[in-house]
Amino acid sequence: MGSTRTTGVPTKLTQGSQTKGGIGESTLRPDGTLKVTGEFAYSSDMWHEDMLWGQTLRSTVAHAEIVSIDTSAALAMAGVYAVMTYDDLPAEMKNYGLEIQDTPVLAHGKVRHHGEPVALVAADHPETARRAAAKIVIEYKELPLITDEASATAPDAVLVHEGRTDSHMKHVPHPNIVHRQPIIRGNAAEAAKKADVIVKGEYTFGMQDQAFLGPESGLAVPAEDGGVDLYVATQWLHSDLEQIAPVLGLPEEKVRMTLSGVGGAFGGREDISMQIHACLLALRTGKPVKIVYNRFESFFGHVHRHPAKLYYEHGATKDGKLTHMKCKIVLDGGAYASASPAVVGNASSLSVGPYVIDDVEIEAIALYTNNPPCGAMRGFGAVQACFAYEAQMDKLAAKLGMDPVELRQLNAMEQGTLLPTGQVVDSPAPVAEILRRVKSRPLPPERQWESSEGADVRQLPGGLSNTTHGEGVVRGVGYAVGIKNVGFSEGFDDYSTAKVRMEVINGEPVATVHTAMAEVGQGGVTVHAQIARTELGVNQVTIHPADTQVGSAGSSSASRQTYVTGGAVKNSCELVREKVLEIGRRKFGSYHPAWATAELLLEGGKVVTDGGEVLADLVDVLEDESVEIEAEWRHRPTEPFDLKTGQGNGHVQYSFAAHRAVVEVDTELGLVKVIELAVAQDVGKALNPLSVLGQIQGGTTQGLGVAVMEEIIVDPKTAKVKNPSFTDYLIPTILDTPTIPVDVLELADEHAPYGLRGIGEAPTLSSTPAVLAAIRNATGLELNRTPVRPEHLTGT
Repeated sequence: MGSTRTTGVPTKLTQGSQTKGGIGESTLRPDGTLKVTGEFAYSSDMWHEDMLWGQTLRSTVAHAEIVSIDTSAALAMAGVYAVMTYDDLPAEMKNYGLEIQDTPVLAHGKVRHHGEPVALVAADHPETARRAAAKIVIEYKELPLITDEASATAPDAVLVHEGRTDSHMKHVPHPNIVHRQPIIRGNAAEAAKKADVIVKGEYTFGMQDQAFLGPESGLAVPAEDGGVDLYVATQWLHSDLEQIAPVLGLPEEKVRMTLSGVGGAFGGREDISMQIHACLLALRTGKPVKIVYNRFESFFGHVHRHPAKLYYEHGATKDGKLTHMKCKIVLDGGAYASASPAVVGNASSLSVGPYVIDDVEIEAIALYTNNPPCGAMRGFGAVQACFAYEAQMDKLAAKLGMDPVELRQLNAMEQGTLLPTGQVVDSPAPVAEILRRVKSRPLPPERQWESSEGADVRQLPGGLSNTTHGEGVVRGVGYAVGIKNVGFSEGFDDYSTAKVRMEVINGEPVATVHTAMAEVGQGGVTVHAQIARTELGVNQVTIHPADTQVGSAGSSSASRQTYVTGGAVKNSCELVREKVLEIGRRKFGSYHPAWATAELLLEGGKVVTDGGEVLADLVDVLEDESVEIEAEWRHRPTEPFDLKTGQGNGHVQYSFAAHRAVVEVDTELGLVKVIELAVAQDVGKALNPLSVLGQIQGGTTQGLGVAVMEEIIVDPKTAKVKNPSFTDYLIPTILDTPTIPVDVLELADEHAPYGLRGIGEAPTLSSTPAVLAAIRNATGLELNRTPVRPEHLTGT
């Protein structure tokens, strides 16, 4: 799983290029050893003296009126300190939500999905809390279910949310549609007349779980000032704070949040889960309350990736030039809005893919249904679209008799391309090049399971299940490429804050970096230290724990943290550097003219000129002084997409990845073995090459999962989740993970800090359709849904 790196336009490092552990080096994670040895403290490991345990009672039906709730038996149990329902909530504000505050803290009047929180229990032991919750008696009167577009948008459809008043209501054709975004450019109907070939497809994308390894957990501690201190695993401390404080009836300064160890996220921790419930119980009992979900409850406690229906039409001339594209994307948002409006914006604006098409007609919608709520997940709407448009490219290539990679390259966007939204791509877009690189890589040897000692079943479809020895196994190769936006979009005020302090400790210059960035496994704590070493020329950097005592860093999502919070750290370091040099000029400037005339650098703990002459030691400059600056950093602004035409400069930056998948399929048993997933991706600048490699390989594996195994199964008759466990919801293990060679391009984006490009999501897009393309190549089947199951390959 090695990588190769190709550097294009170089980026200049303005400071500290000789400082060990700076930008461009593969520095190791400070938490890495603790995590792999099991010693790292996650939020579920927290403990407090005299702590109580919280438990949530969830609905057993998907859509029903709540006729009555009887909590008397639970309250009578020994060891139970509190039972709370909607009527016990302390503040006038009883709902929360990322954009639309439509999610009740506890269900009121009715429940809208299977697993919705209805009541809370606090007890002196987790088993006591669970038994008490089970004694709460709830009488339901079931209501008709809304489960798909037909039932949601029928003229007489039951409304999932009666009396909607949010801003999206003004432009949706039905109250059960959360948000609608059309994009119209050119005239697709007229352009279709010029097409020599037209292909259509209907695609189904299954509901994927983030499947992070640390279930939701946290500890709420009541404070003497009437407030609460919350220690929690989350993706966005300040967004949580803005949602938590109003429903507690507290000012934000009395809700103090500290990030605890996070066991992965992938979007599933952007929404509130147990945060409010733990705080409510802590304030009600006056004791610390800890809540830890088990895996079963975790499947109900967070949002999932939107399942989707996608309807596409593409046309092309006989020489392969795309003439037009029409599509409709229907995302199932489930019972509550979460991030659905933004996911719709992404799905629609990226639905064309990394291709030049002048005439498009696009519509994307998200539905309210009684299915599980869906929201942010790695790829954020672009994943579903990529699956469909890449399948369309293969269909077109087959109908035209063209090589599928050549067709893509012929129509590939590049720097300067005008997108269907009217935005110009103003940074490198090496789509044709990354496709060339994955195609030119040598293929892995065939029939690797054969050896002189006998068959190695681990290399066969079915693996250690020993179901085949190679009979009926055929190979397939497939390609895909995708485009993903970086950062928050559509006019959102996306910024981050960093506080940097520089001082002398024990005779050594030390920098401390304090942000509210949620370290969810992406490696930001490493990159922030690298930036500080580079900009401040020090070797010793301390990363302060993330909390709400510093300005917001936004969410650890949208591939934005290295770009935005890294930019904030860089900005604050630059301001600190100038202040340190001011101190030096005041102390030593009269003794050496270079203080006034030269470009001064901080490097290796010293002040040096641009010619390398040492002027002073940083220890002597600072002595008993210290410098601390907190500053924000914003990227260039975006704007909302027009709600009728979809035009607008809605995105900050774009990232691109291409995959070639090599699979072997047992066509008799319907088993698939992915042998290799080769990747080429432009990262702008690899701030930490080792972390870059891990992000690309991790995203690739997550895309593999949804291609061949991952799907939350919801019973269409009851809207109940059928497989809420890792026994029945399968994720790739090391035995399922193929070789993932990575080719890294570094083509700088001049608008971004160090020229970097967000990288975490792009590989998740194209790995899924590449695997499907390879399976189609092996079997000749159409395969228009994810994940592919054995029955889809055998017809049984």
